[in-house]
Amino acid sequence: MAKSLVVFVILIITPVFICGCSAGSTKSVETSEASSLESEPAETEPNQLGPNRGQSNKIVPFQVEADVVEVIKTEPDDLGPVPVVSFHDKCADILREYVHDSGMVDYQGLRRKRLELRAVLREFNKLERSEYESWPRQDKIAFWINVYNLQKLSVITDNYPIKPSSRILTIFYRGTNSIRHIEEKISRYKFLVMDEEFTFAAIEKLFFRGEFDDPRVFFAISSGCLSSPPLRNEPYYGHNLSRQLDEQTERFLSSPLAFRIDKEEGKVYLSALFQSSWYGREFIKKFAIDRKFKDQPAQTRAVLNFITGYISKEDVAFLETGNYTIKYMTFDWSINDGS
Repeated sequence: MAKSLVVFVILIITPVFICGCSAGSTKSVETSEASSLESEPAETEPNQLGPNRGQSNKIVPFQVEADVVEVIKTEPDDLGPVPVVSFHDKCADILREYVHDSGMVDYQGLRRKRLELRAVLREFNKLERSEYESWPRQDKIAFWINVYNLQKLSVITDNYPIKPSSRILTIFYRGTNSIRHIEEKISRYKFLVMDEEFTFAAIEKLFFRGEFDDPRVFFAISSGCLSSPPLRNEPYYGHNLSRQLDEQTERFLSSPLAFRIDKEEGKVYLSALFQSSWYGREFIKKFAIDRKFKDQPAQTRAVLNFITGYISKEDVAFLETGNYTIKYMTFDWSINDGS
């Protein structure tokens, strides 16, 4: 009986003992795994979120390695802004102080400040060729326009006030204030740019008629007289050059000394600058298309095609469909003196 009772008790206790051991073992394994997760966090790839740890409700901050984001460097020819060449600023003070809004020049005042003008001209000579060659094409054009205009101011100022060499020439040139009285001095005038000798004719031939081939330039350079294009009281700049040249062309053609129409007489008057003996041939290459003005010679057709982009719609309509003859106006060589 006693043996039966012992066997009965053992049979009852054994399952309980086995279940208890099993539960304890499971708990120990879970604790071990949790500990392992805390001590060895999972590695994450850059720019990827790592997994949450265990049952934590905290937000794990997203950390990016310092060298993940790279700054993209643009090359000089990319779509970045065009660099502004500051050299042209050297001409600003002279032009602003002695050239009026109308284009007239205070030669009397400039003559008293010739040392300042000569200092600017020396900057043209001191410019390194390598620096010039690094500039964009538009800035090179602007540079030569500025050189041309300031050197022209210099030679006129040196011979101001104009003194006629003879009474006969005074009659022939229609007065004492004609630039033609010093025409020979202007044509023979030499100056240095980047340590190279130039004349006004050389600049026109090499750059304005040759390398750059933009006929609008001829309305930016001055002959120092009333019938020539007016001076601007600011330098030309590469980043603004196209706008400046368009403004100069429109400004020139707005003068009755450059362009006018007489509908009653059926005549269109053009500046002598448009003649073949002056700049007229320079328009043929780009503007001598034959869709309009078919009864005109190639040079005249090119000039008319060009100026229609800068005059009123009413004048354009007359030029395109009206009946008229072309007349070139007498050039007024009177000095552009606003002293």
